[in-house]
Amino acid sequence: MPVQVVGADQREEFRRLVREQLPRLYWTARTLVGDDAEDAVQDCMVKAFERFDQLNDLAAGAAWLRSILVNCCRDRLRAKARQPGEVEFEEAERFSLYRKIAYEDPFPYSDSLHLDFLQEFGREDVHAVLRRLPELYRIPLVLVYMDGFLAKETAAILQVPLGTVLARLHRGRKLFEKQMWDYAQENGLLKEASR
Repeated sequence: MPVQVVGADQREEFRRLVREQLPRLYWTARTLVGDDAEDAVQDCMVKAFERFDQLNDLAAGAAWLRSILVNCCRDRLRAKARQPGEVEFEEAERFSLYRKIAYEDPFPYSDSLHLDFLQEFGREDVHAVLRRLPELYRIPLVLVYMDGFLAKETAAILQVPLGTVLARLHRGRKLFEKQMWDYAQENGLLKEASR
């Protein structure tokens, strides 16, 4: 595909948009593809520059760039794993983080039950847990809960029906809870009950 020739004004507008959005784009890419974040953002910038003349409203530039980035991340993830890993949904659906914590907590009536558990996780821990999730569920979770997009906007970015996004968010949250618990166990983040 030939690179679209843009004028000096358009190049400056593109630079300004990229400067404003780059930290957020990199953060999103890091969350979605981990170590491939820089390459994904670079792919995004190339594609966005090639198509910049198609952006009619600069106010929509952030969402437009995010949409391109998500597609670049998806391409990278597909290239890494042509076949998605199997996920045991029945086990995840039955899993309840609240019940698990309450059962394990020596003081189940504590008001800070969830807070005590969640305070053990740092930003890198959350990113590690997110990377364990299949992209099908990770991408909507990141867009809605970390980037602040509405489910309807996420559906438009991913080009899927709203109901599909809502279902993926529900399953993604359940899988995330299960993975949080497993990760906490594996990394010694669970407080031992004092008996």
